Amino acid sequence: MHDEFLCHVTAYGVCGGMWVGVPLGTYRAPTLALAMWWLRDRASWMAERLDPNPDAPYFPPNSMMPVSVTAPDVPGVLRAWCGDIFQQELAAEELAAGHLVRIATSDDTTEYELLAESVDALRMQRTLPFLSMPAA
Repeated sequence: MHDEFLCHVTAYGVCGGMWVGVPLGTYRAPTLALAMWWLRDRASWMAERLDPNPDAPYFPPNSMMPVSVTAPDVPGVLRAWCGDIFQQELAAEELAAGHLVRIATSDDTTEYELLAESVDALRMQRTLPFLSMPAA
């Protein structure tokens, strides 16, 4: 059983002609349930910042414009993932099995990535080259 999980949120895009990643958060979750909670929370957090409620009192009237109907709906994808129980269970099963879980979506300029992996699996991967080296 994998007991501890490392979770990351990153946005990737082109800057100065180079593909760069901007870390948006990292969390070392002590349990699978907390890892899943953090991934959902961060997906929701990104969706709210990419698509805020225009009626919120802190926005001046008419300060926001809708995007084109043909624009990719990154906030919608993130919200749908948060609300999909089947996808949540699938991600949790993969994490519990020691596999890397990656949830990614993109628009015209940016890719948004949620990533989680077992700390135990990472440790095992680091020791494999040493365990399998032939003796002289």
